[in-house]
Amino acid sequence: MPRLSPSTIAHLLLLAVVAVWGATFALIKDALRDASPLLFNLLRMTLAAIALALINRRQLRSIPRTTLAASAVVGLFLAAGYQLQTAGLARTTAAKSAFITGLVVVFVPLLTAIPAIRPASAHPPRAAAYLGALLAFAGLLLLTAPAGTTASNIFTSISLGDLLTLLCAIAFAGHLLSLAHTSSQIPIPQLATLQITFAAAFMLLTLSFGGPIYLTLTPRLITALAITSLLATAAAFTIQSWAQQHLPPTHTALLLTLEPVFAWLISFLFLHERLSPRSLAGAALILTGILFTELLPTSAPTPTHPS
Repeated sequence: MPRLSPSTIAHLLLLAVVAVWGATFALIKDALRDASPLLFNLLRMTLAAIALALINRRQLRSIPRTTLAASAVVGLFLAAGYQLQTAGLARTTAAKSAFITGLVVVFVPLLTAIPAIRPASAHPPRAAAYLGALLAFAGLLLLTAPAGTTASNIFTSISLGDLLTLLCAIAFAGHLLSLAHTSSQIPIPQLATLQITFAAAFMLLTLSFGGPIYLTLTPRLITALAITSLLATAAAFTIQSWAQQHLPPTHTALLLTLEPVFAWLISFLFLHERLSPRSLAGAALILTGILFTELLPTSAPTPTHPS
């Protein structure tokens, strides 16, 4: 058999990572019957931090204070994103959560319009970013607002779960922009390990904000924790960092847009969640907006996945 090229292997591995990320929405949604949302996040991040600390222990022997400070900022945004996402997932469907979270790709270039938070290598957003945002937000309203909603109450009609998920997309955009400011200055093993460790610490501090805390150790919960912490976080970070070195940015972007599609398919097959024709149209518009933002040149930083 002919040997596969690094580019082919990178495509296959990144596709597998995206499929795993898509699957985690249904996996976590199901596991939240056994653990409160914020406790699930704390356990997930703690396990991922331990795994990465063991893998990268040699690179963690000497860490400057500036690295700790920058990693803390990145970890804060990461923790906020996951806390809002999982709290929202407990109150909405896995498919909706995935499509709304995908708006992070739209928020990143829009936020670069603010000079104070724009990375030095980036330029203000161009027409493609604004067009993608317009399509994506039109899709968001179709996906989340019930049929018959009037213009006067269109925002108040959006459910709490969908609103929390939208806020999570903004937090993840902040995470990606903070990474753009710091990733070139800090070795990847240190940054990956420290941001997740700080995220776990922030999750511990905010644990009581999520309402009643409950935990029942079941095979379903243990499986979800193992997959999300080790496979979807620790391993996925490493695989994505390697794969993106061998792929054109447009190929990476196109593969990443498949995440909500995988999430929708898996939630349909295993959780029997169904989107109405209106919601499907909204999801399609969101995907179109993401594609406009990702594939057309905007001179904004290419997003990496927050997971």
